[in-house]
Amino acid sequence: MKDRILSALSGTYPWKERLHFFPTLGSTNDHLRQLAKSGAPRGTAVIADRQTGGHGRRGRSFHSPEGSGIYLSILLRPQCRPDQLMHLTCAAAVAMCDAVERISGFRPGIKWTNDLVCGQRKLGGILTELGFGPEGNVDWVIIGIGINCTQHSEDFPEELRDMAGSVAMAAGTAPDRALLAAAMLESLHRMSEDLIPRRAPILDDYRRDCITLGKEVVLLRGDERSYGLALDIDETGALVVRFRDGTVKTVNSGEVSVRGMYGYL
Repeated sequence: MKDRILSALSGTYPWKERLHFFPTLGSTNDHLRQLAKSGAPRGTAVIADRQTGGHGRRGRSFHSPEGSGIYLSILLRPQCRPDQLMHLTCAAAVAMCDAVERISGFRPGIKWTNDLVCGQRKLGGILTELGFGPEGNVDWVIIGIGINCTQHSEDFPEELRDMAGSVAMAAGTAPDRALLAAAMLESLHRMSEDLIPRRAPILDDYRRDCITLGKEVVLLRGDERSYGLALDIDETGALVVRFRDGTVKTVNSGEVSVRGMYGYL
């Protein structure tokens, strides 16, 4: 698999020597975090054919069976202030939509903030992590992505079958995982070059792809639920919501779900 990914990468991709591939790994993000702390260079990437401890936001598990998806994490060292990276997850999501569209011919939507979706099903998710230097600037960034590629509904655990999907289910044919992994790496490289200087155009692309906008949403914080209409994405990637009492607020934390998706009311 590693050799096929390397051969699929373009000659201009600069980080070929920094790709690590594992048949099985607990978590690509966890492994790369240790490499980052040990001084691994920008562009170091970890791909696993199977994860035994894949996870997303809030420690939720990510189903990562062998030979069925792409489980990839990449390390960046942007050397900037944390506030300059508030849109990082948005940028990564747009880059992943670009990669899937390039290989499979359809463009996923994005459920704010970090889920790739098609119709009512989640195709993948993104988990970003930051490490800081002694003066508070960003020392490293890890972008972790899991994308379901070849599965059909019956391949998912029963509790996920109503909400999980794959590129194969959306496109009608399974992608070549090596080609898709190479496209993802190339999109992430381009994103890393554009991340700070092209922040506004990246967010415009995110707004175009974000299926949450214009939908009624429920904001979940513990047992509390608040309902409103998703109006916009602001310059930091936060969701602008008009709540039922008429107030308009930006949402940076909590769990915002499009009503009716993934079994949420």
